[in-house]
Amino acid sequence: MLSMFYGYAFAFLTALIVIAGDVSLKHAADTGLPLNSRPAVLGALLYALSGVLWYFAMRHVTLAQGGVAYSMFTLLAICLIGATHFGEQIRAREVAGIGCALLSMVLLIRVQG
Repeated sequence: MLSMFYGYAFAFLTALIVIAGDVSLKHAADTGLPLNSRPAVLGALLYALSGVLWYFAMRHVTLAQGGVAYSMFTLLAICLIGATHFGEQIRAREVAGIGCALLSMVLLIRVQG
């Protein structure tokens, strides 16, 4: 069970790092900075780091478990960022999507655990 925890923790860190890389690349693209600018290079380095973290996640969980966990963490983070930074409302459809993601995690844990 501890191994599964490590896998999900690495999947969570991977999602956070990818989102940080996305934000950095978005900043570079929106401001017209070249590909060799600090934000663009930082985004690429964060993506590379996410690949390393993903490797460690895959050592502890199946690809299906890791993929669903990564997707769920990304979904939650994007909803939170949208609501807090962009004033977007989380409506019933988003809540249902989050619920489905959480349910899929529960189902995968029970099948594999």
